[in-house]
Amino acid sequence: MLEISKPSEPASAGPDGFNRRQSLGLMLALGASAAFGQELDDLAKIRSRGTLKVAVYKDNPPFSSGSGSDMVGLDVALAEALARQLQLKLALLPFDAGENMGDDLRNMVWRGHYLGYGPADVMLNVPADKYLMQQNRQVVIFSPYMRQTPVLLHDAKKLPQVNGTDDLLGHKLAAERGTGTASALIGPGNGLLSSQVSLFTTGVEAAQAVLRGEVDGAYVLRSQAEAAIVLDKTKQVSPLISPLQLNGLPVNGWPIGMAIKSSFKDLGAALETAMKELRNSGELLAMFKQHGMTLTAP
Repeated sequence: MLEISKPSEPASAGPDGFNRRQSLGLMLALGASAAFGQELDDLAKIRSRGTLKVAVYKDNPPFSSGSGSDMVGLDVALAEALARQLQLKLALLPFDAGENMGDDLRNMVWRGHYLGYGPADVMLNVPADKYLMQQNRQVVIFSPYMRQTPVLLHDAKKLPQVNGTDDLLGHKLAAERGTGTASALIGPGNGLLSSQVSLFTTGVEAAQAVLRGEVDGAYVLRSQAEAAIVLDKTKQVSPLISPLQLNGLPVNGWPIGMAIKSSFKDLGAALETAMKELRNSGELLAMFKQHGMTLTAP
């Protein structure tokens, strides 16, 4: 049996009117409250809410596209799996891309958008780039889950072999508007190929133009090319995917991962563990296969 002994003498009072025991109790209570408040700023706050808010890009197939509850794509499936691993419900926060990645990290990760939405708990499809992290100290970019690589999707009959930009002369080409791949394709030789390039809203749409026979080749990401091939039902074209290194793009592509606020250390550790479990169990590989994409080592 637990026994509680009573003091033989009253505790002396301090200069503020509290006795030592009262002061000690107040200090412990304040300390516990501060620790609890700090914990609720991170993973415990998210758990008390019961939902994991995940930011994904709008109109970014094959990663996230559609509207409302009908959004589909690899990042949507990954968000669902991460929330499940953390035993939380998923709350997707789709958003339009800003002028640059710094804008997106500010709006969706550490501050929130000036229109009143955000930030999310975590943002997906973020380049795991050292320079980007140095320029955005308020966030941590971690746990890359794939590597993006630019490729040329081309019609095997019209454009059987591609070793460089000279092989593209005289051919109709496509790219995604406003992207590094489009700039790299148009840029060489002072815009030598610019008159041959049609720009599309997404890389998947640019790739689909090849499969419909409208253009001979599309310079897009491998993930976009593979997704377009899976969606193609007509099989009018025999497509090839060829590596094509152009100036202005990293030689080995770039890894993409997720971003959280730099102070969210508990959430980061939990997400890191969840991603490791998804990879080790084969569930991450299954997601990529389901969307017709290759799981490339980040």
